[in-house]
Amino acid sequence: MSLLSVVVPCYNEQENVEDFYTEFIKNRDYFEKKEIDFEILYVNDGSKDDTVKEVKRLHERDERVHLISFSRNFGKEAAMYAGLQKSKGDYVVIMDADLQDPPSLLPEMFSSLEEGFDCVATRRVSRKGEPPIRSFFARRFYKLMKKISKTEIMDGARDYRLMTRQVVDAILSMEEYNRFTKGIFGWVGFETKWLEYENIERRKGETKWNFWKLLLYSIDGITAFSTMPLSIAAVVGILFCVISLFLVVFIIVRTVLFGDPVSGWPSLVCIISMISGVQLFCIGIVGQYLAKTYMEVKKRPIYLIREEV
Repeated sequence: MSLLSVVVPCYNEQENVEDFYTEFIKNRDYFEKKEIDFEILYVNDGSKDDTVKEVKRLHERDERVHLISFSRNFGKEAAMYAGLQKSKGDYVVIMDADLQDPPSLLPEMFSSLEEGFDCVATRRVSRKGEPPIRSFFARRFYKLMKKISKTEIMDGARDYRLMTRQVVDAILSMEEYNRFTKGIFGWVGFETKWLEYENIERRKGETKWNFWKLLLYSIDGITAFSTMPLSIAAVVGILFCVISLFLVVFIIVRTVLFGDPVSGWPSLVCIISMISGVQLFCIGIVGQYLAKTYMEVKKRPIYLIREEV
């Protein structure tokens, strides 16, 4: 029999652990027909609630349920990476515990693999239920990434995807500390089929992603898969150098022709403030890349495990 590994990152998902298992098991007849066994890897990302207890209860009923519990919260990216590392399956699927990734799509995803694809990914065609401002900036982010990055990152892409072992091994070979998995999926390539579905609101609980966290996550994505911001900073620097030369010539000519009256200090202050702001902005861009490099060279582990069941 083939083995399917299901990686389920969890952070304060005690209300959804049982529901996810129940929904997933509904595919049991399909798995038996296709001779597919499975293991469910719940990766506890430093939850503060009873997520661990709920997973352990499931494990007592079904030994195919496993728990990987971190020593603290390392983030979803680390949880997905740990799940992929611990997975043993011929096929691996990443799914959220909140059931926004419908398990009912799995039979269709396996059918696509049988057609010869290496990976089957999902994307939302709508963002119903999300705050309008969050949807607006999310779409702007994906459009920006298409313009500044050579790596394909699909608009509305979810982490929900079914992969062959070859794809998983390729992803695991990228051991970078600053991980942006959506970009990594696109970078490794392979034949990928996209399945579209309407947005599904989480079954229970509240989302852990606020606007600020998503903004920082988008900055991680930009710095991880594009050097365009550094080029923009360089171009802006050159542009202001050229402008300053023209201003020097203008001031010299004006002084020679009309003298040098003491005036214009308000505009001078505004110009200095603007240029200083641009300089700090460009330094900030360089600082982001330098910070990522700093974290990479420290070689800290991506996650630490406190307990495994």
